[in-house]
Amino acid sequence: QLQEQQEEIENMMNAIFKGIFVHRYRDVVPEIRAICMEELGTWMKSYTASFLTDGYLKYIGWTLHDKQREVRLQCVKALQGLYCHRDTAAHMELFTSRFKTRMVSMVLDKEPDVAVEVVKLLTLMLENTEEVLTEEDCQSVYPVVYVSSRALASAAGLFLYRRTFFRLLLAFFIESEVRAAAGCLGGRGGTLRTVTVPCPQLHEHAAYLVDSLWDCAGPRLRDWETISTLLLEESPTKGLADRQEKALVEILAASVVQAAEGQPPVGRSLAKKVTGL
Repeated sequence: QLQEQQEEIENMMNAIFKGIFVHRYRDVVPEIRAICMEELGTWMKSYTASFLTDGYLKYIGWTLHDKQREVRLQCVKALQGLYCHRDTAAHMELFTSRFKTRMVSMVLDKEPDVAVEVVKLLTLMLENTEEVLTEEDCQSVYPVVYVSSRALASAAGLFLYRRTFFRLLLAFFIESEVRAAAGCLGGRGGTLRTVTVPCPQLHEHAAYLVDSLWDCAGPRLRDWETISTLLLEESPTKGLADRQEKALVEILAASVVQAAEGQPPVGRSLAKKVTGL
């Protein structure tokens, strides 16, 4: 009897979905489309067995292309609620492979609050999925630590921190310095075309990188004793290359300034507005 009742309830849910949701998720009113995405995310979290399937997930994937900010934002937040748990993320392999390119590209969303949530989503994917994000995907996120919006830069800083820390940090910083010297910071066909890269002078890059990492990695950036030990390491196998030492010295100096002043560098706004290049 219980099984019959469960089947009856599922049939009713499917009828409601096909009779209402399938039509309203494309409603001409953006607020209604946004509500549909928000509720679909709730259903997937609450009734995983019934709704966390590719047949339902595809609606969120399709709607990631919606022209309205609030609709895209609700799609991303719905996905955050799913990717924040390993068990649910494990059921989304097909969805991830199909829509990952779109999610990564939304790091450049024209609406800064959407871009912030997308970077947070990618961070959850980095933490809760097995090597879903390739190094090429990650390279699309790393340069965002240099944007003028602190909210967006801090989100990218957390992504960079979760990936790894000092060695990757040094490698990324050195590469950024080389690109800046060549006048092409961001690379990859204009990766940062929709955001402002503040103060492109070489000696100021470290300040923006440190500020982006400060909220998530402040204690490690303030671990000046360990950094100094690393700089003084003379072993040819364990020590740093000259370019790495130079980069780490600049990061060390920037972290001291950040700790003393407690303010973001000039040109970085606390607001979420991101302007075009």
